[in-house]
Amino acid sequence: MGLTMSGAALRAGVLEVIVLGGHILLYPTGVLPDRPAAATHERPPVLLLHGFTDNRSVFVLLRRALGAGGRRQVEAYNYSPFTRDLRSTARHLARRVEELCERTGQDRVDLVGHSLGGLVGRYYVQRLGGDARVRTLVTLGTPHSGTRVAPFMDAHPLVRQMRPGSEVLAELRAPAPGCRTRCVAFWSEFDELMDPTETARIEHPDLLVENVQVTGIGHLALPAHPTVIAAVRRSLDGPRPIALRHPGAASVA
Repeated sequence: MGLTMSGAALRAGVLEVIVLGGHILLYPTGVLPDRPAAATHERPPVLLLHGFTDNRSVFVLLRRALGAGGRRQVEAYNYSPFTRDLRSTARHLARRVEELCERTGQDRVDLVGHSLGGLVGRYYVQRLGGDARVRTLVTLGTPHSGTRVAPFMDAHPLVRQMRPGSEVLAELRAPAPGCRTRCVAFWSEFDELMDPTETARIEHPDLLVENVQVTGIGHLALPAHPTVIAAVRRSLDGPRPIALRHPGAASVA
């Protein structure tokens, strides 16, 4: 068992290095804001939310897959790299969602957030009335209960907001009766930025949640791995469980 886990961890680590190299090359292409399109589609549009210090380039593969066939409009939201408050970013997201709905003629949207982006989306849904607009919220490696990794980065306000016990996370633990948004949280035992790894699960009695465990995939690879991309696409196509392991949880290999 130990050798098997060591081999899986090694493969996940190698994949992280490969993904990191590709992302470094693509990063400059995502610095400028997305160009909104005017077209309308049959399904609710999807808005992608990147993580801390990142940009929309992290979603190049996911965006292509979700938009395949022209059934749904997929856009990415670049929030300011200088932002210091998750709540402020969530308020900006609220305005972006309203603009997207008006432009596409749709009443509802889907959100997919990687890491910090998932917390931004969840704060909008739970604390700013975003459940009236968001049909499905998908999070990838998001520290829903806070992460203890990299304590040397606590000087940054956003990092402090992602720590266990922060005011923001306390707000997200507050009751949310009647929340209309379906939540799907992907988490991995090899996510090196989640400490503990289970923090990427959503645990809230008032939310409709499906927690999906993925195996052999690290933090950076979550929005780029073909298995995860296929699972995200299925989760947006409908509320069918992905692969039930036990009640309240699911898994993909």
